[in-house]
Amino acid sequence: MDRFGRAFTRFLRIEAMAGGALLLCAVVALAASNSPWSVPYLAFWETEVGFRFADLHYTRSLKHWINDALMTLFFFVVALELKREMVLGELRSPRTAALSLSAALGGMAVPAALYLLLQRGEPALHGWGTVMATDTAFVIGCLAVLGRRIPQSLRLFLLSLAIFDDIGAIAVVAIGYGDALNGRALGLVLAGLLMTTVLAKAGIRSITIYFLLGIAIWLSMDASGIHATLTGVILGLMTPARSWVSDLRLRAILGRVVAYPPGEHWSGDTPHRKHLLRAETATREALSPVERLELGLHPWIAFLVMPIFALANAGMTIDSAQIAVPVVSTVLISFVVGKPLGVVAFSYLAVRLRLAARPRELGWPLLAAGSVLTGIGFTMALFIAELAFDASLVDSAKLGILGASIISAALGLLALTLLTRRQQRRAASRRATR
Repeated sequence: MDRFGRAFTRFLRIEAMAGGALLLCAVVALAASNSPWSVPYLAFWETEVGFRFADLHYTRSLKHWINDALMTLFFFVVALELKREMVLGELRSPRTAALSLSAALGGMAVPAALYLLLQRGEPALHGWGTVMATDTAFVIGCLAVLGRRIPQSLRLFLLSLAIFDDIGAIAVVAIGYGDALNGRALGLVLAGLLMTTVLAKAGIRSITIYFLLGIAIWLSMDASGIHATLTGVILGLMTPARSWVSDLRLRAILGRVVAYPPGEHWSGDTPHRKHLLRAETATREALSPVERLELGLHPWIAFLVMPIFALANAGMTIDSAQIAVPVVSTVLISFVVGKPLGVVAFSYLAVRLRLAARPRELGWPLLAAGSVLTGIGFTMALFIAELAFDASLVDSAKLGILGASIISAALGLLALTLLTRRQQRRAASRRATR
């Protein structure tokens, strides 16, 4: 339990720090896009990048590569964390996982329905998917501001909710914002996934082989008409969460190495060296592929991929003449009102129907206050907005996203501060009466 708890705490710590980096890059992007250098800044992200070989050419804008290729890695890590929590962590209990899943479904369905209601018959109707996701890094960053006053159960609830949200959002992107399907490319995707499964069953452990196979699957998915970032989710959920070498087997292998007396045993083609090399493999494979990949990739995603994404996508020219107020207000209302309303309502229904279990220390007032933070939809919302909105409306949608994120963060922090302060006073008065 301590081992899994440390992994969870490390994930939270990185996400909290990543929220600060993400905020800084968002401010830089906004400042640059409204400065005298706005034209070259925005044009830079539209630079064509790719490769050509004979008649074959594959070129995309820099922003396109960031939003499709780098975000695939983001979703891969999100899926790894979800897989680890559901197999090894706190979400192993189906009823505990059901609470976060129900809350995520409500946090997607209610704001989307509210958006469709407010934009009925309007040109921006197709942007309903923008208001469905929660930004993990900013939510965890807000909780980090409050420190130990926030119980771990609320952190886990909001983290797993945000992860379910992201998985659901990318499914919406794949289905609702893809192109016409290409049967041949889909066949190649299925063949690649089948080969991945066969290699895993055969005991192939080389990350390089799976990386190259993942690139092939990504290219096929990109050509299939389904958004290529779905590749990251599928491959992340397919990654084994159990280690290849058990603790008992590792102890036995290391015991053989430790049993040798001090001296030079490791050179030459000897049994001693073979035992040492076997111990090297065993120590590496004692961690599951999910844990090893998450440990290696998560810092790069948090401090490189996400800030680059913010620099490329958070920029917009704020011009009152070009801002569509109905779009801004609809996005803002859907996030600020729809997200917490859906989270609380679906959580309550799931508990009342006994489909989910609510931790005792996670009271309804605390859950409701925390749910306000789910209106922070920054990263995924910007990602979907780029796909869903026409060029004339995308800046309006971004303004609504930024406004909703700021308001949700402020209201959520205020509600949690007041609630936890009141709880601390009650606890102090109880101790005083004793």
